[in-house]
Amino acid sequence: MSRRSRLPGPGRSAGVGGRRRDTLLAGGLAAAYAAFALSFRGPRRAFWDRMTATGLALGGLALAAEPELRRTPIRGRHVAAGLASAAGLYAVFLAGDRAVRRLLPAGGREIGDLYALRELRPRGELAARLALVIGPAEELFWRGFVNRRLGRRFGSWPGAALGSAAYGGAHVATGNFTLFGAAGVAGAYWSALAAAGMPMGALIVSHAAWDVWTFLVAPTTGPDPTPAGQGMRRNQAMEAAAPSSSSSAEPPMNSEVSSRFSST
Repeated sequence: MSRRSRLPGPGRSAGVGGRRRDTLLAGGLAAAYAAFALSFRGPRRAFWDRMTATGLALGGLALAAEPELRRTPIRGRHVAAGLASAAGLYAVFLAGDRAVRRLLPAGGREIGDLYALRELRPRGELAARLALVIGPAEELFWRGFVNRRLGRRFGSWPGAALGSAAYGGAHVATGNFTLFGAAGVAGAYWSALAAAGMPMGALIVSHAAWDVWTFLVAPTTGPDPTPAGQGMRRNQAMEAAAPSSSSSAEPPMNSEVSSRFSST
């Protein structure tokens, strides 16, 4: 056997029994888990700045480690496939929203926690961050870097399964069980599409379109059918009917939201 066949590839070191450890993948995953924890556990007012910085760092790592990602085309057929797949995932979440609220006692509150983050920045700015940085960067890193490297070692579909599990696991640090579940579903969806051969350009369009549509344009959340949600709506209706004590008073802060995200 030639010496060349024994040499580890870039970012890999020889492991026990001839198996190679992908040190770059391990380091990238460790960085991603730390970045997600800091993004969701840090001061709430700077959440979008941290998420954007995380996207730039992880997306940059993917582009540096996987040179072919730098040549990712986004043509008309990629846009069409991406939008169609985003619509499919949106339908999944529409069906799942009411089930989450009924099955998980804290589901309605945790969904509200997430949508409250929309109020931290103007909608146009958030759309730009999601469509141009955060959504594309997540696809480049998780499907373009993590899944591809796992696929080279374990095979395309096993690598997709491991990659989607890693993507969902990164959201454990949020402390929001509903977000963890949603990330697991979305990660499995995009990982399956990638393993089936969907081009990276279409995956980027899918993720970016789904983020903007679901988070800013047409949230999947509907009226909370749980007793807690019904009670909250009754209280809101009573407050709306009561005369205001001050025309300039600010609306009360949702205490349910602040229970997950620090306002400091």
